[in-house]
This record gives sequence, structure tokens and C-alpha cells, in this order.
Amino acid sequence: MTSDIRPQPGILDIALYVGGQSGIEGHADVLKLSSNENPLGPPPSAQAAIHEAVTRAHRYPPTDHAALRKAIGEVHGLDPDRILCGVGSDEVLQFVCLGFSGPGDEILHTEHGFSMYPILAHMAGATPVAVPERDRVVDVDAILGAVTGKTRIVLLTNPGNPTGTILPAAELERLADGLPENVILVIDAAYAEYADGYDGGAALAGSRPNVLMTRTFSKIYGLGGLRIGWGYGPRALIEVLTRLRQPFNLSGVQLAAAEAAVRDRDWVATCAALNASQRQRLAGALRQLGLACDESHTNFVLARFADADEMAAADAALQARGIIVRRVAGYGFPEGLRITVGDAEQTGAVIEALTHWREGAA
Repeated sequence: MTSDIRPQPGILDIALYVGGQSGIEGHADVLKLSSNENPLGPPPSAQAAIHEAVTRAHRYPPTDHAALRKAIGEVHGLDPDRILCGVGSDEVLQFVCLGFSGPGDEILHTEHGFSMYPILAHMAGATPVAVPERDRVVDVDAILGAVTGKTRIVLLTNPGNPTGTILPAAELERLADGLPENVILVIDAAYAEYADGYDGGAALAGSRPNVLMTRTFSKIYGLGGLRIGWGYGPRALIEVLTRLRQPFNLSGVQLAAAEAAVRDRDWVATCAALNASQRQRLAGALRQLGLACDESHTNFVLARFADADEMAAADAALQARGIIVRRVAGYGFPEGLRITVGDAEQTGAVIEALTHWREGAA
């Protein structure tokens, strides 16, 4: 029996998102370094807030997220009225695509950008357009050259995932100034806290009518399992996105945890310092082993092998020791492994495993 029920345009073009591997057959206890999670977990202050909020789980949460928006505004020096909270930054990005694009429109993203971007474009019925990068760094001229009369949104990961590279402030500003006024630039700054001296695009989002910044609590705050994110930008754009947001999209537990985490600046500083030291250690070790890797401004390092076969051999050696990292062929790097930066012991385990593999392959 056939059916006349048809989904909206673009829905059947969506390729399902595949998350990082979390288990290895035969290994009960694995070291998961495939999803860029904080090795220290959530701050104790957020854990306490979660336990306290659970006692009020029978109550509906506030619909305006006022306390969390105020906390974010105070910590980052932003206007709370220009902040929108979502179920991870993914939901904020979804609001942007749904609110400002549709069938016949184009959404630009770079070739190695976050793999959710094409999915979000198809959700809105728009056409995703991949723009080449240059040596794994965003190419501003390539983006500007790809803009057409159909372009409505540019989705930019900065720092990049899985590259770890960052677009300098001057180039980011040149991109914002070079786009037509009717094209929205979204700076997806999920890893901003790991990039020294980087504001995540806040200044541009605060001064341009067509720039939005998105941030997340999933990375340095260690709250990936709770799914909390936020966006900041011009009041007119935020008002549109707010109309798309369901009134109770964030639970009381989520709101309490995020507010405690964002105010815990000492925890953020501790996590950033640990990441910086172990990231340098890991990258240095990879280079000593003859593996290519760019300077990373995130909590992961992209190791590039001679070819896909060598990458697979190294990945197998890591898994044999119960270590899970991320293959990134889907991001355009069939020869690459994205390795989350762990604590000192975890980083040492990765270095030891790859050193043993390299010596055995020599």
C-alpha cells in the first residue's frame, strides 16, 4: 500500500549525525577521547546545583531563562536581553536556519566545518554550500566569493572542528564587513574558552546588525550530557529566534547547572590551564613521531597520518589499549584522527600507545 504522505523538502536529504565512538568490544573500561569532553567533568558547584534542583523537579522551569541570561551577561560583559538560551548551541543554530532561510536559499559553511551544518540547512529546506579552506584554515576570500543572491547565512566554526585552527580577529572582522547586510554571519564558538585572548566573536555580534555568536556549556564546563547552549547578537535577530524557541526548552536542572558553571571562573581557569599544557605536550609528541598537526586552539588535536591505511593502523593500536579517538574522514580527513586532550595520565597513555605503534611499524 502506498502513501501520499510526504516530508517537507530537504528532510530526506539529511544524513544522520554520527557521534564519537564510546565503546570497544572486549574492553570493559575504555579511555574515551573521541567527543572533546572535559576530562575533569563538571565543576563541583554545578554538581551541587544539580542535586539541589532535582528536589524541585515537579515544578515547571522559568520560561525566560532570566537568571541564566543575567549570569552569562555578567561574566562575559554582555546585555542579557540580547542572549538566547537553547538545548545546546545546536538548537540555537537550528533556530537561525529555520528563522532566516528556506527552500531556494543557500547556507554557506566551510569544507571542514561542523558536520551538523548541512543537516541544519536541510531541516530548513535550504541548500548547504561547502566552501574550500586553505591549509585547514578558513579562507575569507573563498567565502566572500561563494556568496550569491541566494545566500542567507554563513555558518562558521571558529576555532575550527576538527582542524583546531582559528581565524585571526582581523580576518574575522573582514569577513563580517565583506558580507552583504542581508546575510547573517553565525560564529560558532564552542571552543572559545580554549583559545587564549579570543572573545568568541562577541564584539562583532555586539556591533554588527547581521552577526550572531553561539556558545556551549558542553566543552570546558563539562555539561555535555545536559545539553545547554546560548547565542548572542542584535536584539532584532534574537527576538526572531525567541519566537521559535519552545517556552520550556530548558529544564530547571539545566538552568541551575549552567548558572553555577558559568559563574565558576576558577574552574574554567583550571580547566583551560590543564588543557593548554597537555595540548602542547600531545602536539609536541605527535610531531616527534613524524605526524603532522596544526597548532590547536581547542581541546583536541588533529593528527594527520601519511594516508588512510596508516591512520587505520594507528587507530587499531590505540583501540587495542582501550583508547578511543575520532576518525574524521567525514570531515574531509581520511588520513586524520582527532584526539581529545585529556589529563596528564590520559595524555601519557595516548603518547605511549602511539610511540609503541610507531616503533613497531618502523
